[in-house]
Amino acid sequence: MKIEYNKSLKKYNTFGIDAVASEFLTITSERELIDVLSIRPKKNIFVISGGSNMLLTRNVDALVLHIAIKGISIKKLSEDFVLVSACAGENWHDFVQFCIKNNHGGLENLSLIPGYVGSAPIQNIGAYGAELKDNFVSCEAIHIQTGEKHTFLNDDCNFEYRNSVFKSKLKGEYIITKVAFRLTTKTHTLNTSYGAIENALMQNNITHPTIKDVSEAVIKIRKSKLPDPLEIGNSGSFFKNPVISTTDFSKLQETYPNAPFYQIDRDNTKVPAGWLIEQCGFKGKRWGDAGVHVKQALVLVNYGEATGQELLKLSKKIQNSVFQKFNINLETEVNII
Repeated sequence: MKIEYNKSLKKYNTFGIDAVASEFLTITSERELIDVLSIRPKKNIFVISGGSNMLLTRNVDALVLHIAIKGISIKKLSEDFVLVSACAGENWHDFVQFCIKNNHGGLENLSLIPGYVGSAPIQNIGAYGAELKDNFVSCEAIHIQTGEKHTFLNDDCNFEYRNSVFKSKLKGEYIITKVAFRLTTKTHTLNTSYGAIENALMQNNITHPTIKDVSEAVIKIRKSKLPDPLEIGNSGSFFKNPVISTTDFSKLQETYPNAPFYQIDRDNTKVPAGWLIEQCGFKGKRWGDAGVHVKQALVLVNYGEATGQELLKLSKKIQNSVFQKFNINLETEVNII
């Protein structure tokens, strides 16, 4: 157990923000995690895994635990289903590809989402009509103050759009160490409802897609729209797509008849945040090294040496502009630290 001091977190967050941790420790096993918490249970703890869903706006005066616990296991449930468990430190996309390689269906729409498995339930990650909660069975987590292990079932997690109990009621109380999913092995239920997926499959003359085909279509779409964090610092979608009343959306359509939307139900309509931001003129704009991506206005980017404060300032400027123009509040999907 080797604690590092005044450790740069630049390579531990996908925005590439050069914040400093006063103390830093990489955790490679559940036993090691429990031991650390038993020694310093009252110490201010800050947990980081893939660093893909946060914006560091300051140095972290705490013991930063980098969760790097590895391992994947498979348990057969029936002829049609398996339970696949992955430890928190597994790269999410690599885990999805492992499942597809073994013909385990259900996560293909979530391909190429950055981050680690352990942080996926916190955010209830989702893309192209699918969310983690759709296949989530349970997760194991360690209580930071007591060091006790607890298992959370799907219903315990209070999953909502980009939200969970770990991001609300139990925020900062638990460290997830393992996540389990119920996946198909034979008759896969494919989700190709998003037009972009259907178009990508059509372009390749695929009429009877496999889970691999869907995954490759999603990867192609994401690469065409979203920047690679290894090339340009970013955290993917910075804002949530707002849900407004269908009545309010009808009023918006009077001025913008071609406004894109997703009908949630009779009373609620989801409006793409990227479209709202683009209408306010931010797409492709840059202030120093902080900017809005040229292909996707929903993505804020660090072109090199932007600080977290500069990106935060830009995000607030965008929120204010969208509210003034559309009377719609944009909520951040990224955690602001």
